[in-house]
Amino acid sequence: MCPPASESKPQDNTKLKALLGLLSLATIALLASTIALAVNGNKSTTTSSEAAAATGSDFSSSKASSNFFASDDANACAGAKLAFDNQLCADLEVPGPQAGGNVTKGYVGSLAVDVVPNTKPYYQSSMCPVNVHWHLGSEHYSYGEYDENGDGPHGNIPRPDWAARYLAESGEEVPDGFRCHHYDSSDPKFTTPYDWKHCKGMEVGETYEVHWPHSAAGACGTVNQYQTPFYDGVFCNLDMDTFSTLAAQDIANAVGVHGQVFTIVNDESYFYPDMMRGMIIDEDMGMGQDIAYYTGSTTGETRSNEMCSMYTPITWQVDRKCHMISASSFDKLCYDMKMQRDDMSDDLHAHGSRELVKDDLVANNQARKTLRA
Repeated sequence: MCPPASESKPQDNTKLKALLGLLSLATIALLASTIALAVNGNKSTTTSSEAAAATGSDFSSSKASSNFFASDDANACAGAKLAFDNQLCADLEVPGPQAGGNVTKGYVGSLAVDVVPNTKPYYQSSMCPVNVHWHLGSEHYSYGEYDENGDGPHGNIPRPDWAARYLAESGEEVPDGFRCHHYDSSDPKFTTPYDWKHCKGMEVGETYEVHWPHSAAGACGTVNQYQTPFYDGVFCNLDMDTFSTLAAQDIANAVGVHGQVFTIVNDESYFYPDMMRGMIIDEDMGMGQDIAYYTGSTTGETRSNEMCSMYTPITWQVDRKCHMISASSFDKLCYDMKMQRDDMSDDLHAHGSRELVKDDLVANNQARKTLRA
């Protein structure tokens, strides 16, 4: 039986007030605990960030005291380069195919060869990247992507008169190549300077062609994998006696280069953290999807249409498209290069570009593979 309402109401009010008081105290305590945790969390985060920053800035000194780098003798690839001097192209009865050439869709070189490029992903041929370096402007030519119609902070270079456009660190000046079409002097991401910490002589808005030499004779999967000069990495586990037994196709199957062209921007939405491993292949970004394959040679400013490289034939896999990449991506790459066992400091700046190779020195074995439909 329920008590009369007039008798139960004061008692209920008293209980309710007591309950609300307890809840208020609990809420205040919970709020205080939450605030304390948040403050402590912020202190912890800040401390961790500061510690991470301090540790990151200390890696170079850590390398100097590390046992991994204590002796030059520990680098098994040092001095492994097999020397083949450049030769006057005219003195060669049949010059080996040269790079870099025209990689525009439909282009075919004029030099008849019986070797074919390796069109498989390099890792499927037991190859690994043994170096990374880059050239000012593009050494290759891809019409509409990196050609004479591109632009940069210092303009571009003209297309050579002979070139048929048909489809079938140091501060030292170096010969440059072609530019991409991304540059816009009115857009701050192409003109805002970047505070470079590790790369040398680099510039926002410029075009650079990055090369990743690969080799099946490299010190793959070891601390000696990356080498400067790249020849030490390519020939690390290959002596002259063994090399002399190899046929041209054997070399093209076992040695190759990834080539990819970038315009540097000061925009972190284009940051990529790991440029050490080879060509960036990303379907969503359209990177590494339209590839030109051919056999050629080593490149660089010491070679020309008169002076041929004797490091040939090697496979080239070149991305036909030009891509934007953040300056911080390159600086992170240079930092990673500094952390290798071998001293890669000679590759922390852009190298000079070889002039565009004439048709009669470019192999006629171009292949093309589009990875994205």
